[in-house]
Amino acid sequence: MHVRRLLGVAGLVLALGGCGIRATEVPTDFGGAPSRVPCSMTQPDVPAQSTRGVPVQVFLLCGSSLVTVDREVLVPEGTADAQRRVIVAQGLLDQLAETPTAAEKAAGYTTYVRGGMSVVGPRPGDPEDTLRLSTPPAQLTSYALGQIVCTLSDSAAAEGDGSVILGGPGREPLLRYECTDAVRNAPSGNRPPSSGVSSG
Repeated sequence: MHVRRLLGVAGLVLALGGCGIRATEVPTDFGGAPSRVPCSMTQPDVPAQSTRGVPVQVFLLCGSSLVTVDREVLVPEGTADAQRRVIVAQGLLDQLAETPTAAEKAAGYTTYVRGGMSVVGPRPGDPEDTLRLSTPPAQLTSYALGQIVCTLSDSAAAEGDGSVILGGPGREPLLRYECTDAVRNAPSGNRPPSSGVSSG
């Protein structure tokens, strides 16, 4: 009787052991954990001191596309509308020329707009919403021009119709530039489309 019990227990152990999951020969190494998605910051990059400026958005290059980031522009209280447009435009150019923050760099953002560029309002005979850059738009790279056109056309510096009238410091003709999906998605091969504007 005792021998039968021992044999029965041994058989049960063998039966239960056979129910386990067998080792596989298929490799299961799927590599490391995926890295953070480019152009996506894990947390807001808040400045150390708030300037209490006007919230704006500027277009930076990330990967092969133009992507908006939040910024601030200082506008003195009581500024007339015409001057306000120029102040906002200058503030946007300055923000575009700023080196991206550490968090933005880590996420892949960069800018092709160089510092030192200035902007003024219309000359006599120009449309009232004209902005004249110190660097002729034709001399800007497609990246820089795309950043500037998309940033200005989407701001209080323009009329809000998705376009902006730009000129240079010389006698070159004024052009109305548009920020299109093609420019935002692939600024390297798509300069902002433009059309002529009459000027006195």
